[in-house]
Amino acid sequence: MSSAAASRRNVRLPPEVNRVLYVRNLPFNITGDEMYGIFGKYGAIRQIRLGETKATKGTAFVVYEDIFDAKNAVDHLSGFNVANRYLIVLYNQRRERKS
Repeated sequence: MSSAAASRRNVRLPPEVNRVLYVRNLPFNITGDEMYGIFGKYGAIRQIRLGETKATKGTAFVVYEDIFDAKNAVDHLSGFNVANRYLIVLYNQRRERKS
């Protein structure tokens, strides 16, 4: 492990930071390849899921391999302009299921 990678591991991140990002305000016609082009600049991506229904169009989940890459993407892409729409990039908040 490089010294830069080792020092990154010693950084304490806020509890809401995780590898799964929730993206809102996307253009309805954005493709998965375009999403990989935008978000892939910040690190290796495990999965991107674009909303397809009427209720979820314009949203996506982006899952990074590394939590630090996800944080870097949030820091750089929140408010980023894509086709005259400003992205809202948030950490996914896990919902607790009712028993």
